[in-house]
Amino acid sequence: MKHRTDIRNVAIVAHVDHGKTTLVDAMLRQSGAFRANQEVADRVMDSMDLEREKGITILAKNTAVRYGDLTVNIVDTPGHADFGGEVERGLTMVDGVLLLVDASEGPLPQTRFVLRKTLEARLPVICVINKIDRPDARPQEVVDDVYELFLDLGADESQIEFPIVYCNARAGRAALAAEDVAEAPDLKVLFDLLVERIPPPTYEEGHPFQALVTNLDASPYVGRLALCRIRNGYIRKGQSVAWCRHDGTVERVRLSEVYVTEALDRVDAPPEGAGPGDIIAVAGIPEIMIGDTLADPDDPRPLPVITIDDPSIGMTLGVNTSPLAGKASGTLPPGTKLTARLIKSRLDAELVGNVSIRVLNTDRPDTWEVQGRGELALAVLVEIMRREGFELTVGKPQVLTREIDGKLHEPMERVSVDVPEDFMGVVTQLLSLRKGRMEDMVNHGTGWVRMDWIVPSRGLIGFRTEFLTETRGTGQLHHIFEGYEPWHGELRTRPNGSLVADRRGPTTAYALTNLQERGAMFIGPGIEVYEGMIVGENARSEDMDVNPTKEKKLTNMRAAASDETVRLVPPLQLSLEQALEFIREDECVEVTPSVVRLRKVLLDQSERARRRSAARPPRT
Repeated sequence: MKHRTDIRNVAIVAHVDHGKTTLVDAMLRQSGAFRANQEVADRVMDSMDLEREKGITILAKNTAVRYGDLTVNIVDTPGHADFGGEVERGLTMVDGVLLLVDASEGPLPQTRFVLRKTLEARLPVICVINKIDRPDARPQEVVDDVYELFLDLGADESQIEFPIVYCNARAGRAALAAEDVAEAPDLKVLFDLLVERIPPPTYEEGHPFQALVTNLDASPYVGRLALCRIRNGYIRKGQSVAWCRHDGTVERVRLSEVYVTEALDRVDAPPEGAGPGDIIAVAGIPEIMIGDTLADPDDPRPLPVITIDDPSIGMTLGVNTSPLAGKASGTLPPGTKLTARLIKSRLDAELVGNVSIRVLNTDRPDTWEVQGRGELALAVLVEIMRREGFELTVGKPQVLTREIDGKLHEPMERVSVDVPEDFMGVVTQLLSLRKGRMEDMVNHGTGWVRMDWIVPSRGLIGFRTEFLTETRGTGQLHHIFEGYEPWHGELRTRPNGSLVADRRGPTTAYALTNLQERGAMFIGPGIEVYEGMIVGENARSEDMDVNPTKEKKLTNMRAAASDETVRLVPPLQLSLEQALEFIREDECVEVTPSVVRLRKVLLDQSERARRRSAARPPRT
């Protein structure tokens, strides 16, 4: 095997919000990727609107920085396990990994997830202890925790001998000792370690061309782009290649364009072409898919297809069937894409670039089941679709069970909770109700406690909002898929019922004043509602049909105190994620570009009453 010494391919992996994208920013700035007077946004790699709003990375992206005579290709991966498919694809493109760990929080569940994938791929690791400037930083304990995590995941002797560098990514400083970071001028120590410890790409001399398609992108000028890592051989613009599909068929195609990455821009590959280890984007194959191989047309040798973990959660998604479908909400415009055909073609398009979701048909022609890694991944898909003008009906997320040895098994999650000591009891009670079992508890001595739990996945649907409420917004919650266990029995996770409108019309302040004594309202006055729409949360456990459109009866009598000022409590505005967490099995969410409404699956009040009475066990 030969080595290509002028290039390094590295992925940055970490738990969400530990500073991956900020570190890439600093590396780009210090490599001279931007002009001195160029205005550059923070977290420049997070180019999607949703990524910038939520402060998370959703799609894996690659960039290239120059360090002396070297080109360093950096793949920035998401930290959320919901986007684990992106992490797995990122790891197929690189020869080593920077594992980022927060100097205060230490390894968290997603750190475990990305590290497990790294060790399975047998990639060398450089451990970067980031945010060393935090006042509550505890670098030595965090390093010990990282070693413990490596041992826990079954790392062998060669894998556990990893170098450690301490870093303040925001300030662009790195050093080999935690106390030296404040005086460090730049990231030179990190770059030197990366060049020394990350192996250069290897290839076989004379081996025919091979490149694995790991991601897809689109250009308004040349159409679909396939992002590939070249394993062997060379490729130039205009050359013919064998397109090996994942179904086994091989087709000869011509590449109209071959691009390489420089900083954040795609540029034409050099005239001599791109070689082993290069990460390229090719155009000219409109139907190419992730997992396909581009190979030598005279000697095609397909590479192994990327394997992705199975989905653990699913929800139904279909056309908007409410009476307000396609109608404007006040001054806000309605959706423009309402039909089943448009929704199905959009879901098919999503399958092309998103390997970690699946779309299945249901017994209804206008509804599909979308399966993914977690609630966040599915909520992000729905949010993107509503921004594109779609109107949808979205059902409650449900876990995907399996039959193992003739018994029903359900997915379990490893949950890590950081809370102030005062809230330890209430969190323990909440997770015990959800059939969770505590695995570990550590008191850092700073007034904060970390607890590790194993909890059924379905117990965590709708848990985050309640958790934040009970811990007054101070608690931190992270979870990761752990495995399957036998079914844990019935869970009653939402104690409160719904307040359901029993007729159509605009809401009135008079009606809402009386109703707000019954529970928390989701809507204010002057809002159009319909029969079966959920207008609030009942203080009791059962559902209640209410009339939010009731008007005050006028009389011809005048009294001094008859028209007191109406005092309405501001309504609770639920986001899309909160709405999906709130609903029960017989409820769904109506999503339009301008508004999110909650409703019953069966809108007719008498029909729901008949179903309830039919479901009750007979009296003995």
